[in-house]
Amino acid sequence: MGTLVNAENIRGVYYTEGKDVVAVNDVSIKIEEGEVLGLAGESGSGKTTLGSIISLIARPPLHVEEGTLEIDGQVQELGGHAKIPRTWRGAVVSMLPQGAMNSISPTKRIRQLVYDVMRSHESKISKEEALDRARERLTTLGLPARVLDAYPHQLSGGMKQRTVTIISTLLNPRLLVADEPTSALDVTSQKILIEMLLEMLEKRIMSGVIFVTHDLPVLRTAANRIAVMYQGKIVELGPTEIVVERPEHPYTQALMSSVLAPEPAYANTRIEGMSSFDRSLFDAPAVFH
Repeated sequence: MGTLVNAENIRGVYYTEGKDVVAVNDVSIKIEEGEVLGLAGESGSGKTTLGSIISLIARPPLHVEEGTLEIDGQVQELGGHAKIPRTWRGAVVSMLPQGAMNSISPTKRIRQLVYDVMRSHESKISKEEALDRARERLTTLGLPARVLDAYPHQLSGGMKQRTVTIISTLLNPRLLVADEPTSALDVTSQKILIEMLLEMLEKRIMSGVIFVTHDLPVLRTAANRIAVMYQGKIVELGPTEIVVERPEHPYTQALMSSVLAPEPAYANTRIEGMSSFDRSLFDAPAVFH
């Protein structure tokens, strides 16, 4: 269907008093229309930092030193003191943040959050118009409109996560960056959220998703392709089935060996901790399928 996102030569560095840390080192990725790209790796691999940069929310001490982001033919420079148009955030690319369930003010009803989000991008929108749009979106995705009248503590964890996901996409962004969206959910709620994201793609509410997680079994059900990150670089990239079933890079093999999968086929598989592997092997050349 064509390329939706082309991110090139992205370099992100955390400036600290003691030592600057390169978190994303010259990374380039493409995302096709209608695709879910999984971004995997252990904690500290750079996947969340890359997601923050692509979703245009990088803040100090993280600095984007260079990079170019092209979405739907629109090009935005990311490095140095590049200015990001406000219209890009929320409408072109939107972020579903890590810990989304805790990102809602406990003192406000969901309806107020919806209005605040909509008004920040469309200053002339009326409250009723914003809520009508939210009601329609909730109904379309199988959630009751009464969610708008609730306080966050009145919703279950899974319901809060789905609600925040819907709010993050009210402006129909071309790309949604979802950072660990299932990490705090039980297995049933994970399944429901993934199905909702795929339905949103099918309904063209957004046109592509970057799904950031350390949970490889989740990516197995959600992603079309997986990019595995290690020390700020992509070390393996390819179709989900190949990366999960036949990984070639030593780091990806180690990562898969450390996963406890619930499928019967893995019942007798020995699980190895990442600390048991010789990390010098992980410096092997990247593998692109």
